[in-house]
Amino acid sequence: MLPLLLVALGAAGALLLTGSVSAWWWCAAGPLLALTALGGRDLAQRRDSVLRNYPLTGRPPLLVHERAGGAGAGEPFGTERDVYADGHEYLEPSVRPVEMPDEPPVVRVGGPDCAQPYDMALLNVSAMSFGALSPNAVLALNRGAALGRFAHDTGEGGLSDHHLRGGGDLIWEIGTGYFGCRTSEGGFEAREFADKAALPEVKCVSLKLSQGAGPGTGGVLPGAKVNAEIARARGVPEGRTVVSPPCHRVFSTPRELVRFIARMRELAGGKPTGFKLCVGSRRQFLAVCKAMLAEGVTPDFIVVDGSEGGTGAAPTEFAGTVGTPLTEGLITVHNALVGTGLRDRVRIGASGGIATGSDIVRRLLQGADYTNAARAMMSAVGCVQARRCHTNTCPAGVATQDPLRVRALDVADKSERVRRFQYATVRGATQIMAAMGVRDPGELTPHRLLRRVGPTTVRSYAELYEWLAPGVLLAEPPPAWAADWAAADPDSF
Repeated sequence: MLPLLLVALGAAGALLLTGSVSAWWWCAAGPLLALTALGGRDLAQRRDSVLRNYPLTGRPPLLVHERAGGAGAGEPFGTERDVYADGHEYLEPSVRPVEMPDEPPVVRVGGPDCAQPYDMALLNVSAMSFGALSPNAVLALNRGAALGRFAHDTGEGGLSDHHLRGGGDLIWEIGTGYFGCRTSEGGFEAREFADKAALPEVKCVSLKLSQGAGPGTGGVLPGAKVNAEIARARGVPEGRTVVSPPCHRVFSTPRELVRFIARMRELAGGKPTGFKLCVGSRRQFLAVCKAMLAEGVTPDFIVVDGSEGGTGAAPTEFAGTVGTPLTEGLITVHNALVGTGLRDRVRIGASGGIATGSDIVRRLLQGADYTNAARAMMSAVGCVQARRCHTNTCPAGVATQDPLRVRALDVADKSERVRRFQYATVRGATQIMAAMGVRDPGELTPHRLLRRVGPTTVRSYAELYEWLAPGVLLAEPPPAWAADWAAADPDSF
């Protein structure tokens, strides 16, 4: 960090002091003075967090965040992808494209029991907690959301001042640790939840069942990151590692889950209420659908987290091996809701590897109504994927609580980068939809997404996957779904 700069400065000074002895000393002093000047500029600039923390040695940048920096998104000389490789996917354009809308589309979230519906952007900040992220990173994300008029999911680490200071719309996520609305024994504290859910910045509340990077496990925050501020936000002891339980205390059956969703919505004054999960057993999700039907209660939204999602604390053995990838997870949830006649009451969000406009369009075609991004948003605030999230030594000041590293992340600059990234990515999605002849995301169908499955064979998603008709599970379940539907029990997972 600073040692190399100090060495260069000291060496240059020493050479200059002795420069009167021989003119040859100037040949060595020149480069050292240049390094000193370059290091000083690295310390003073605000656009690159790594260079502020590591002058000279942080050069060149590990990642180039062109879109967040406002650069154009052109692709000179054509694609480098092998478009004839098995598995290559592409979107079907129209011979009669349409004009792009003046304003990006939004999605109205709020079912029949919702008193305060919310208009969700096509791309939002996915769940990342204060504690896992630095205070400056959280504040930059939130201010970026405010500037761009999209939503910021708090993650399960509770509401902090940094979430509330930026003025952005919040989706307050409640996990198994009930951080921010937690009793001294670790249970759910209804009064505290109601008070915080009533804050005007909180637009939706979300119950986390599982996350893609580590489904079936609780989150982990190392004790080195749990300072006094984080301890207050979470309601936990300072300096001790925080491990969230793998499952919730307040329910143990699908019916109890659905009832708890209804209770959360009531406590939140009718704000949109939903849950997030990484899909596992189809039978279990169908059991939740049966519970919705039995209780007459539906969530306002369900966020499907793909197993390709990331986190700084995922168990190594889980990465890419446990949980359903986003494509199959989305299609399962969409089909289950359609087949039970509930799809029009519930919006579906998709998270897991969303980074481009084409990613958004693909997920909308697969059953989502909107998308969330985590890693791409982290990149927009300066993440260089140094993979030190769990060590408190993040060089970019993004995933650390070390004040010296945090100071390098300039909030004003990074919040504007977040805004630009989201705007450019959603604009890319609307450009693609216009090229497909689509004015509204609701017009997208699985027929328009194609995959190469052989050297001379291409199939659309409409052909590759089974798509259920509305209410078919209630009437005559298709053979491929019949066994799971029969086994699904609203009173047992």
